[in-house]
Order: sequence, then C-alpha cells, then structure tokens
Amino acid sequence: GGCWHQCCPGRNNACWAPGARRARCYCDSYCERTGDCCEDYHAVCRRATVGCAVGPWGPWSGCSSPCGVGSKARSRQVTVPPRHGGEPCPDLKQRRGCLGEHPTCGTAK
Repeated sequence: GGCWHQCCPGRNNACWAPGARRARCYCDSYCERTGDCCEDYHAVCRRATVGCAVGPWGPWSGCSSPCGVGSKARSRQVTVPPRHGGEPCPDLKQRRGCLGEHPTCGTAK
C-alpha cells in the first residue's frame, strides 16, 4: 500500500490507501501515533513535512490592574507555518498574574 502523493496533516480518516492484505493504511500525520501508516509513508510524506517555527517572545505587557491583582500577557509570531503534517505550532500567547503597585494605590482613602 502506498501514499504516493497523498499526505495529510493531523488526523484525517479519509486519508488512506489500500494496504497489505486488504487492510487500510493511512497517510495522515496521526498514523505515527496510531501505528497504521502505509509502508512508504515516511519516504513519501515525512520528507515533505515542515514543522512550525515561532519567533522569540515579545515583552510582557503592563499589569492589567494598576492596583491589586491583575494579569499581564506576551505573544510571539509564527515564522514558518507547519506544512504536510509537520509539527503543529506551540502556544503563541502566555499570561501570568501580576500585582499592580502603582504609587497612588495606597493613598486613596
């Protein structure tokens, strides 16, 4: 059974070929987890895969609350999108808690 020119990203039950002994074999990138790839999957499909690449994290934003508990965030950009079932992109945003400590916080009465 062979993938020929059919390689699919992620899990795709429609992305199969007739394999040995009339069993279906798969040409989606999920077949690596499930172990039911076609014999030529690695030769045909993995060669063409491009994993996601991301740039560096940007700076953290200011705290969302000037006084007391808030959150701050930062983000990064995709520099190379995944292709042909390559590694998917990691998180592009991060959040974390912060404590706003603006100089005027303790003075309001």
